[in-house]
Amino acid sequence: MLETHLASIEVLLLISAIVAIVAQRLHVPYTVGLVAAGIGLALLNVPVAFELSKELIFAAFLPPLIFEAALHLRWKELRGDAPVIGIFASVGVVLSAGLTAVGMHFLAGWSWVTASLFGALIAATDPVSVVATFKEAGVKGRLRLLMEGESLLNDGFAAVAFVIALAAANGESISAASIAGNLLWIVGGGVACGALVAGAVLLVAGRTEDPLLEITFTTVAAYGSFFVAEHFHASGVLATLTAGLIVGNLGPLGSISTRGRDAVITFWDYAAFVVNSLIFMLIGLQEGHLQFGAILLPIVIAIVVVMVGRAAAIYPCALLFAGSERLRVSRAHQHVLFWGGLRGALALALALGLPESIPGRDELVTVTFAVVAFSIVVQGLTMVPLLRRLGQIQ
Repeated sequence: MLETHLASIEVLLLISAIVAIVAQRLHVPYTVGLVAAGIGLALLNVPVAFELSKELIFAAFLPPLIFEAALHLRWKELRGDAPVIGIFASVGVVLSAGLTAVGMHFLAGWSWVTASLFGALIAATDPVSVVATFKEAGVKGRLRLLMEGESLLNDGFAAVAFVIALAAANGESISAASIAGNLLWIVGGGVACGALVAGAVLLVAGRTEDPLLEITFTTVAAYGSFFVAEHFHASGVLATLTAGLIVGNLGPLGSISTRGRDAVITFWDYAAFVVNSLIFMLIGLQEGHLQFGAILLPIVIAIVVVMVGRAAAIYPCALLFAGSERLRVSRAHQHVLFWGGLRGALALALALGLPESIPGRDELVTVTFAVVAFSIVVQGLTMVPLLRRLGQIQ
């Protein structure tokens, strides 16, 4: 079994390296090429020993991707735009989830339970897709900070919305106190777990200047913070984000030695490349095995209402800062934030983790995959032209 899994990983990594070369030559996004390659493998019935699951995404893929992105975020810059990012990640998520649920209920005929679950799991932009796309496009400055910061932070509020919707689906009572308690525990607990794990790891890391040991300690910080938070039902994404911010901002990579700094950065850049390669290839593989034709109308409705929900998450929220010279979000940035709100592995993990007893679960999962496919392929392919047209990149 282990040999089969390792062989599958080696094959996928080889294909992803070839896809990367071809994508560079054709000037198309690497992530789109990976999804297309995965679909091709599925259509050719190429055997792969494993497939996407909530456990695989949470246990293997999310921690290194979140940690690597947070490692490069500068706290001073993030703090300056914290009010904007905070509103997008909280009020924006609530607006997006609510409008999506309403749209799916009235337009697609879904029950309130199914529609609410879909609205919650699809509301948050996916840090995996967003970070990969913006990094590849060469986006820098405030725009990248706003986009990455929002995608990394909005998981907490989406998780609360998802917990509430799942509790309602299971017939549990919901109150304002329980909502506030869940929010405090998921967000606050995630941040606390990340800070505690990162602090403990850096305390030990400060006793060595061996780059290999320092890489090992940062790996413990990335995965340890995530697993500890998830064990206590807090946000693993926010925990790993916090750990990455602490390691990356306390002096030269916290207690990491000057000699080990380049080694740590290089390691995490490569780890992010490997995980991105596997995750987008597996998304394509799963897409290739699904039958979308039977529920084409709900899929089209879902894509439309998700885009409307994303618009509601950006444009009205940006208006709140229109009178501030420092915090005002330009119209060009708003357009990019709207179209760049990609969905991906996070939404799939939540959908795949739904209990079998949820009404309409199979259709919900298939529609989620379709929305993710649209997001990665259509929005991904048009992102660079949009950035150029708006003057955000050369």
